[in-house]
Amino acid sequence: MHTFFIAPTGFGVGLTSISLGLVRALERAGLKVGFCKPIAQPHPGDDGPERSTELIARTLGLTPPKPLELARVEHMLGDGQLDELLEEIVSLHQQAAAGMDVLIVEGMVPTRHASYAARINVHLAKSLDAEIILVSAPEGDSVQEMIELSDRIEIQAQLFGGPQEPKVLGTILNKVRSDDFAARLAEHSTLLKSENFRLLGCIPWQEELNAARTRDIAELLGARVINAGDYEQRRVAKIVLCARAVPNTVQLLKPGVLVVTPGDRDDIILAASLAAMNGVPLAGLLLCSDFAPDPRIMELCRGALDSGLPVLSVSTGSYDTATNLNRLNKEIPIDDRERAEMVTEFVASHIDHEWLKQRCGNPREPRLSPPAFRYQLMRRAQAANKRIVLPEGSEPRTVQAAAICQARGIARCVLLAKPEAVRAVAKAQGIELPPGLEILDPDLIRERYVAPMVELRKGKGLNAPMASAQLEDTVVMGTMMLALDEVDGLVSGAVHTTANTIRPALQLIKTAPGYNLVSSVFFMLLPDQVLVYGDCAVNPDPSAAELAEIALQSAASAEAFGVPARVAMISYSTGDSGSGAEVEKVREATRLAHAQNPQLLIDGPLQYDAAAIASVGRQKAPDSPVAGRATVFIFPDLNTGNTTYKAVQRSADCVSVGPMLQGLRKPVNDLSRGALVDDIVYTIALTAIQAAARN
Repeated sequence: MHTFFIAPTGFGVGLTSISLGLVRALERAGLKVGFCKPIAQPHPGDDGPERSTELIARTLGLTPPKPLELARVEHMLGDGQLDELLEEIVSLHQQAAAGMDVLIVEGMVPTRHASYAARINVHLAKSLDAEIILVSAPEGDSVQEMIELSDRIEIQAQLFGGPQEPKVLGTILNKVRSDDFAARLAEHSTLLKSENFRLLGCIPWQEELNAARTRDIAELLGARVINAGDYEQRRVAKIVLCARAVPNTVQLLKPGVLVVTPGDRDDIILAASLAAMNGVPLAGLLLCSDFAPDPRIMELCRGALDSGLPVLSVSTGSYDTATNLNRLNKEIPIDDRERAEMVTEFVASHIDHEWLKQRCGNPREPRLSPPAFRYQLMRRAQAANKRIVLPEGSEPRTVQAAAICQARGIARCVLLAKPEAVRAVAKAQGIELPPGLEILDPDLIRERYVAPMVELRKGKGLNAPMASAQLEDTVVMGTMMLALDEVDGLVSGAVHTTANTIRPALQLIKTAPGYNLVSSVFFMLLPDQVLVYGDCAVNPDPSAAELAEIALQSAASAEAFGVPARVAMISYSTGDSGSGAEVEKVREATRLAHAQNPQLLIDGPLQYDAAAIASVGRQKAPDSPVAGRATVFIFPDLNTGNTTYKAVQRSADCVSVGPMLQGLRKPVNDLSRGALVDDIVYTIALTAIQAAARN
């Protein structure tokens, strides 16, 4: 088991953010990663659990040991009990390391009250036989700052034995504000020029990662909440103190802006409310100077309040309010899962995880963790470079997902919608439409698909007027684009039913050779592994032959996405313990699937616990090649499958990616109507990879 000890070179380097990203980066590399913060360092005002440990637990699904309380640590140090303290910390280390390939240990941060932190970090690293990664953050971009930063890194390296010490691996630079900073720093740093000390990551400054929720602002200021609105979800990207006249204020009313104005400025309150009613998602209105807003004005603004505009009030004047806002704690609140996840992903993407993986050696057992699955999904989609059509082209979540996919190179997206409608959605939602994002007006291209559609459906009596009418549906139009190979895949369902998405595909795309039906799988991203569930979205009551085909399709999908296929055919009984028509259907489906693919590891009927839990599998099905370690779960009908996937998704708080349709000649995928932007991004990536597999 390998241990990396991360030590800061000063205060405010973002050590917790680096911990989150480092764990995620190593998980992406297929390693089982643990975390330990041996000594708690509460921030002023913290009265809950230790922040780093709690954020790691909530964001990454780990269960780190509880850190030692700072007061107790200082008492032991004051009594000369350093050895006893280190023994306790070694015990915490062993708890956290159990069953892991690598452990991240977060050191102490030097503060006014903990000037001894650097010395303790040295003792900790040695006691835990850890390799050291220094974390630093530049305070500026000048030559002088580079020299000072280089000196700080070198001083810390010397404390741990210097660059000649093989356990001092290198540094991660955080909050870097210029693209060439690392290269210029290397010119001034003798340490970075040495062969034994590496730059392991360079994390750019990203303003939106510091965007607090409006609720956080309210709590930190002790503000009175006049209208909560969407203050749990909206984020403060920028703070604008409005003292000017309305015409000079209008251009400032943009998505993510917190408008700060005295409570008697009815004109500003009305202008902000009008912006909100026009679809601009302001972070909120913060009324200061202890002026209560006029109730008549607030009643005029009812539409804005009902649309989610948060309105807060504080008693301080404009100047003091602005000062208090600038002094707010920028740390991630422990309950802000969304922000913690964004920071985790961003930091992980800028860390040299491949070199760190090589440093750790091979894991005990190759493992596809959820972060590794998501990372591979994105990388493979980027490599595929496929063109994906999105028929719901002006739907806000779809527009945002398309912008993300286009900007990150996940897919070349095509939005079917009026360009002006897409631009209006983007403006209202604060979405930047990247170059190359295609927007096709359905009215301008509809006629060119009429004749090909008549040809495809000539056996069904379709004529030109009927085809033209059906092509009014953008899902049908997108399916025709796919049928004619103008695009590589289609994703729909944010505002359409599953039948709406699948029916045109069955009529125009047809099933793939060797398959008789279309089915679906969900990739269930549990904390420790990725499982495949099928069919949870399409076939209500498949026959034994259809169930066997679903099993074979799902096994192939699992293997295609890096999940080793061990297929459990789920029923309410295991082996020969039960009987009845439903059990017999599962037993026959298992036999048929095995006959068609004798190499496939498949068994059934199996109860869910016998399939998923090793101890139960050994007891109920001791001779099964699948029991206790199944990765693909095939449910006997849609009722069972859909209920189970939703129960696991909600109860285990896991991400489910899908449904991914299988069995079609070309990839068409359906979305849940409650899909989040990330869900749509993942589905687009899945579709691109499916398209690449068919080439």
